[in-house]
Amino acid sequence: MSRRRADSQGSLGPDDEVMPYSDDETDDELDPGSDSEEHEAPQVPEAKAAEPGWRVKANDRDFCNLPEFKKKVFLCFKKSKYSGNAIKTYKYNVITFIPLNLFEQFKRAANLYFLALLILQIIPQITTLPWYTTLVPLVLVLGITAIKDLVDDLARHRMDREINNRKCEVLLNGRFQESKWMDVHVGDVVRLKKNDFIPADILLLSSSNPNSLCYVETAELDGETNLKFKMGLKVTDERLQEESQLARFDAMILCEEPNNRLDKFTGTMRWRKDRYPLDLDNMLLRGCKIRNTEECRGLVIFAGADTKIMRNGGKTRFKRTKIDELMNYMVYTIFVLLILVSAGLAIGHTFWYEEIGKQAWYLYDGSNDSASYRGFLSFWGYIIVLNTMVPISLYVSVEVIRLGQSKFINWDLQMYYQDKDTPAKARTTTLNEQLGQIEYIFSDKTGTLTQNIMAFKKCTIAGRTYGNPTSADGVPLERGQSVSFSWNKYADRKFQFVDHSLVSCIQSKKDPDVLEFFKLLSLCHTVMVEQKEDDLVYQAASPDEGALVTAARNSGFVFLSRTQDTITISEMDKVMTYEMLALLDFNSDRKRMSIILKFPDGRIRLYCKGADTVIYERLHPNSKNKEMTQTALDEFANDTLRTLCLCYKDISTQEYEAWANKHKEASVAMVDREGALDQVYELIENNLMLIGATAIEDKLQDGVPETIAKLAKADIKIWVLTGDKKETAENIGFSCQLLTDDMQIHYGEDVNEKLQARQTNRRNQPPGLSRNKKTKEPFFPEPGKNALIITGGWLNEILYEKKKKRRRLRLRRLGRRPQPTSPQDGQPLNDLEKEQRQIDFVDMACECSAVICCRVTPKQKANVVSLVKKYKKAVTLSIGDGANDVNMIKTADIGVGISGQEGMQAVMSSDYAFAQFRYLQRLLLVHGRWSYIRMCKFLRYFFYKNFAFTLVHFWYSFFSGYSSQVAYEDWFITLYNVCYSSLPVLLVGLLDQDVNDKLSLRFPRLYLPGQQGVLFNYKNFFISLFHGIFTSLIIFFIPYGAFLQTMGQDGEAPSDYQSFAVVTASSLIITVNLQISLNTSYWTFVNCFAVLGSIAIYFGIMFDIHSAGIHVIFPSAFTFTGVASNALRQPYLWLTIILTVGISLLPVICIQFLHKTIWPSEGDKVQRNRKKYEMEAEEEEKKQQPAPFRRGQRSRRSAYAFSHSRGYADLISSGRSIRRRPQARRGIPDSIQEVQQAENS
Repeated sequence: MSRRRADSQGSLGPDDEVMPYSDDETDDELDPGSDSEEHEAPQVPEAKAAEPGWRVKANDRDFCNLPEFKKKVFLCFKKSKYSGNAIKTYKYNVITFIPLNLFEQFKRAANLYFLALLILQIIPQITTLPWYTTLVPLVLVLGITAIKDLVDDLARHRMDREINNRKCEVLLNGRFQESKWMDVHVGDVVRLKKNDFIPADILLLSSSNPNSLCYVETAELDGETNLKFKMGLKVTDERLQEESQLARFDAMILCEEPNNRLDKFTGTMRWRKDRYPLDLDNMLLRGCKIRNTEECRGLVIFAGADTKIMRNGGKTRFKRTKIDELMNYMVYTIFVLLILVSAGLAIGHTFWYEEIGKQAWYLYDGSNDSASYRGFLSFWGYIIVLNTMVPISLYVSVEVIRLGQSKFINWDLQMYYQDKDTPAKARTTTLNEQLGQIEYIFSDKTGTLTQNIMAFKKCTIAGRTYGNPTSADGVPLERGQSVSFSWNKYADRKFQFVDHSLVSCIQSKKDPDVLEFFKLLSLCHTVMVEQKEDDLVYQAASPDEGALVTAARNSGFVFLSRTQDTITISEMDKVMTYEMLALLDFNSDRKRMSIILKFPDGRIRLYCKGADTVIYERLHPNSKNKEMTQTALDEFANDTLRTLCLCYKDISTQEYEAWANKHKEASVAMVDREGALDQVYELIENNLMLIGATAIEDKLQDGVPETIAKLAKADIKIWVLTGDKKETAENIGFSCQLLTDDMQIHYGEDVNEKLQARQTNRRNQPPGLSRNKKTKEPFFPEPGKNALIITGGWLNEILYEKKKKRRRLRLRRLGRRPQPTSPQDGQPLNDLEKEQRQIDFVDMACECSAVICCRVTPKQKANVVSLVKKYKKAVTLSIGDGANDVNMIKTADIGVGISGQEGMQAVMSSDYAFAQFRYLQRLLLVHGRWSYIRMCKFLRYFFYKNFAFTLVHFWYSFFSGYSSQVAYEDWFITLYNVCYSSLPVLLVGLLDQDVNDKLSLRFPRLYLPGQQGVLFNYKNFFISLFHGIFTSLIIFFIPYGAFLQTMGQDGEAPSDYQSFAVVTASSLIITVNLQISLNTSYWTFVNCFAVLGSIAIYFGIMFDIHSAGIHVIFPSAFTFTGVASNALRQPYLWLTIILTVGISLLPVICIQFLHKTIWPSEGDKVQRNRKKYEMEAEEEEKKQQPAPFRRGQRSRRSAYAFSHSRGYADLISSGRSIRRRPQARRGIPDSIQEVQQAENS
């Protein structure tokens, strides 16, 4: 039932079966006469329609370089608008790498800051630290990042080179020569062989098959492996077979400009004073693969970036994690703090020098600068001294941790798919921790959730259901054993069936209904057959049809061959040929197909199969077993199987002849031919007799329902965005348990009504009232789960994305801007209202437990993702396997490609790739969660240890006249972040885990802290800041108090500056290394070695650089001669160090104890009972058996097993795929009937 569209035009609602490419329509499609509002517009003179702007001359490369086809690139430089066929995905080349990479790196605030700092340190008047303390870490950071970028870009270069250097044959100088893809040009004639990839968008001219038929596999485009056929024009098929004929071919092609529509192509071929229409049936698209065709020839129309597959790729976006953004803001915060602290200390130095420094003769430094100038120099001096608050080594460490985490993903054997030898692959190293914060997953269906393999599972015949494990005598079995089909020489060995009673019934030939059932399946279809090495190979327009014909084949009713008007089958080893009088093909409106056959004995019978919703309306009142079949259909739908009803009708000769005349008239109708044929089909498809129904399983990938259930428990919402029809998408939703029985499903009409009501209420409210409302009213106030199923047409309707170009063209013709829309219609009054409508839709969808968008275009997929990102500020992940998913993958925060399939386009654009959807739960719940926890722990600690280290200078400044003097030795400052404290925290960032992988998967709720961002935010940052302040206070003032009035054992006072620096440095190193020990959840030998080793390295290096030997060699660089050995032999100072460390760590230990005891987190609870859970998991694995299927009580859904595209009926009835090519051609008919190609999903 169609609904009225709520807009000013009052036209009917969108067609659920059509994929709306409204935003991507080309200007030549916008026919003025097709506009529904044109009659309302004032009559204005119309200019003559311009010819399409894309012109291609066959066998003429120079044509594309004519001045009229040049476009301005830069200033006066021009180049041809026709792209070359080479693709470029890399960012750098030999010349641009260093300048461009440095430019990108210095866009990062911290790198720019350290460059400025380095320049300051070169100025003698203000430097307080040697310049190399900043230069060495800066060069290290830039170098490591540059090497990583170089490695990534070299991989892109390698991939581009591999594709661009693929070979194909191009017609040059009158003969075919092997050429690289990158050297193919628009206008070239190319020759492709079987299993070749298609290098560009090519107009099919001829092939080795009859009538230039060519089969292509579109897995690269849409993930579907069933073959689709293309057809050359009859004129080119008959005249362009030989090389010499192709060399003389000089046609002019006029067609649409390059665009991203995978379902449409419009053009005209002018050749020898005739014009021939071109459509998508004649086009071979780049990325597809030639199948079952030995050879074909074609003309390049679009190349490289102009091809449809590249146009669907969307823009490559620079992706950054939320933590990256937070880090940047925190660096800005630290920088502001640094300026404020430095300014305060500089003011302090100005006052100190005025009051004290000027009067103290012993402090005179030979300079007569004023106090304010000295304060100014002190400001820059403190900027240098306190620069370690913004640690440059932070970025190096982050890159190392991310690289390590990426390697762990690559090395994870539990994400390795053995069947296709495909490991998981982290194709980027910058997004790992974002995997632990995903809130929304957007998934494709075909090839991602499903295998796109159909299997005949069950059937009901004459009221009896078959397909459950049963013995030959009809006794139910607990475990089924596959039936042996050794009695059937034609049987497909891959076919699996467990009901022995049905096969026994077929072999006995006692039940005529069973025989009639399988005879119908072997006759009523549009499958093509090919003989290959004594084996039959079926080519079907959809996998569903192939599964049904294969089931009939294994049951003894084997489809052998067909001609234009006959079909031959083997009925239980008896070959029978039936005359085909008419073939009534499936389409998305009819939801059924029929065939009218004349039996050898003269009887005429119609066989029909279709969706139960349309078949039951057309059954004869006396048809038997309707109720029992309906009950079986309920069970099949409950098992999430795709169903078809089968029926027949005997027709008298007079009835058929009367109908055939009407059919002939409708088939030549010039206006609305399809509608006329549908009406004629209705006349014969009635009073049908029901035989039974089939149930086909659309095989899900292994573990899909379990993965979705796990992710749902982690509060991750999954949206399915697919090009499939609504019924198929809904059925798969139930199969994978995304949709459940207790959900209330809302469709496009309901959604539109609710949004219209909300919009109307908002318009009727006083202006100030809506702004004052902070809390939004829910769209579904009633309790219970809700789900949304919406088609692409309704999506455009709801979001006001309707025919933008059509509207612009109309306004251009009228020469005026649109008048404001009245508040009563469904159109937005302004952009603000349109945005509010989008927000309403996103809010409504996010209230639902599941969302399925079907019949959506690649651009709509990307738009849905961007809407959620924009209005929910949520972290999104997209997963798909075809070129139609690339735009969505690039738009999401994280893109995942399903690898190991034929199509690798999605993988090339993805951030992570693996072979099976089920690996997604491990990627997120294990690797993602661990990466997030590790990174957060690393950052919190890193900020803490640098605050604790740097702020000692701040406290020291109160006792040094705010003179920018450092509290430590110079070499200690240089090596602190590099050698003394980096390794333990680096290993925590790489190896730490609160619970193991099995418990991470068992308790998905552990994932929630990442979504909420509670482990690293401004609150944690300020906790780290105050913790650092506290530690720095203890580390400075306890040694200061100990040194205040002290006498050593030898009578000497060790209260000099250098001894004080050694004690504070030693206390700091021990404190920060023991602090990371308290934060470590997962101890290994490496962690233990790193903590103790860092402390040992500190003391070892310190004793070396305090030795007399190195002072003799470099007297100016090493000035702390003998300080360490002198100070650390005093037990009093060791007690001071122990006291300092103890007081620093004691509050932390107490707080951690209280938190884990009184306010434990979910992770703490699991960690506490870890051993118990691990033992339970081991016991469960031992006892685990497949659970029996539980049937629910939901009502029957229409889940008919047909592709959402047309079959091969036109092709069969025309005979073009069957007739042999005539040896000699005498002439070319005037009219050429074109074939309608199946839509790409």
